[in-house]
Amino acid sequence: MKRTLRSRTGALCFLVAALLLPAQLSCSKRVGISDFTSDGCSLFPDHSLIDESDWCDCCLVHDIAYWKGGTEEERLAADLALRECVLARTGDEALARLMYEGVRMGGSPYFNTWYRWGYGWSFDHKYRALSEAELEMAEEKLETFFREHPAGPCR
Repeated sequence: MKRTLRSRTGALCFLVAALLLPAQLSCSKRVGISDFTSDGCSLFPDHSLIDESDWCDCCLVHDIAYWKGGTEEERLAADLALRECVLARTGDEALARLMYEGVRMGGSPYFNTWYRWGYGWSFDHKYRALSEAELEMAEEKLETFFREHPAGPCR
């Protein structure tokens, strides 16, 4: 009886470990920052469908900030810079405000999305100042991106 109980307990422990291992591996911290990616103005048009207004470059700069991440203050500065850039390119206060409100509501690092603040890092990175080593890593990744994609995502 004891032997059967031990073998069942051992089998159960093995089964639990086998089921939990993939979850543990998928939740492990990513070391370093992923390659930079940008699709222009995520979930929003890159340019006007009515006139020649184009604000995609504003979104590219914003994507760089969001990919790299950092402090809560740095996020606010990136979002304000997006608003000001769109306003300067279009003269459209309502459009600039709409884009600003959109990134403020949807870009939180607490949402596990591909466009969240700090999307280059693992999900647990959240708001925090980057170390010198992290900043250097990010700069190297950006240099590689622009060397391989000189035109970037904008037309």
